[in-house]
Amino acid sequence: MSTQASLIGLDSEGLAAALREAGVEGKAVAMRARQLSNWIYVHGARDFAAMTNLAKDFRGSMAERFTLARPEIVTEQISNDGTRKWLLRSGPGIEFETVFIPEPGRGTLCVSSQVGCTLNCRFCHTGTQKLVRNLTPGEIVGQLMVARDALGDWPSTGENRRVTNVVMMGMGEPLYNFENVKVALGLVTDGDGLALSRRRVTLSTAGVVPMIKRAGEEIGSSLAISLHAARDEVRDIIVPLNKKYPLGELLQACRDYPGVSNARRITFEYVMLKGVNDSLVDARELVRVIRGIPAKINLIPFNPWPGAPYECSDWAQIEKFAEIVNRAGYASPVRTPRGRDIMAACGQLKSESIKERASTRHAELRSAELARMPG
Repeated sequence: MSTQASLIGLDSEGLAAALREAGVEGKAVAMRARQLSNWIYVHGARDFAAMTNLAKDFRGSMAERFTLARPEIVTEQISNDGTRKWLLRSGPGIEFETVFIPEPGRGTLCVSSQVGCTLNCRFCHTGTQKLVRNLTPGEIVGQLMVARDALGDWPSTGENRRVTNVVMMGMGEPLYNFENVKVALGLVTDGDGLALSRRRVTLSTAGVVPMIKRAGEEIGSSLAISLHAARDEVRDIIVPLNKKYPLGELLQACRDYPGVSNARRITFEYVMLKGVNDSLVDARELVRVIRGIPAKINLIPFNPWPGAPYECSDWAQIEKFAEIVNRAGYASPVRTPRGRDIMAACGQLKSESIKERASTRHAELRSAELARMPG
């Protein structure tokens, strides 16, 4: 890994500060910052030598001080349905996953905000990995840049881009990394930068109620709520954050979300768990508790992972559940599981290296035990 400071993840103010530190002065700072931003975020430049409209000596001085390195790709897996999953590394033990889901006419990148997670949602594989730390703006934005590199998706302002949508639904709780996510999504939605429309960026939260209004005011993305239950006694178990911010408080925050309207609906994510939250009583209660909130409901068949304590609801039951929600006037598409064969589906993300290290440690301990045993 380079010891040079990275410019990836710096907004115009951050680039200007880096330039001043490098000795650039006066009006040249703003001009150079704009040029660097264009090369980094519009054209996806991988090195300073590519910046042909900058003086050669300036490019050289930049290359001595800074790097444009993205997170390192540790592994890339491609599902039989076209879904791609990258395990990325930005330092020792700092590993996280990002997933690209291609669909007709669009492509969605599922981006992580933390290494690991603190929420311990019982159906989620990521929740079994302890939080290591928050990702920086560069590590968050770097996921989109890695995807665009791999997909040949530059310039960011070009037509027919393959990544058309970004969802903050990967590893971690975005609202527990608010400031870094805010900076990163500012870059993602900068029309002179990574150039995605705010309406094509969705931030998903398990329900950090005090931060939801701020997210609407300061980030302005679409909002998704990992709801998964319509009764506190059930949600307390499967989404333990509910004990801190119960359903009544969470749903009021949704009603108050800045800009929410029929044109800008809140998405409620609802994973279908057999015998837990999938009864027709649950469906009717879901419709009741979200009444008055402009919303759509994504019904997500549970994606299994090793050691998971739940099973996916039967398909016939999911259809009955969806029918009740639909009849109440809510769009309730059943999300087709994508990337299950490479553990890239919703709720399955977990740094592969964590699992590998765990199995290696187990093997090492077993070898040590055998070595201590008498001949």
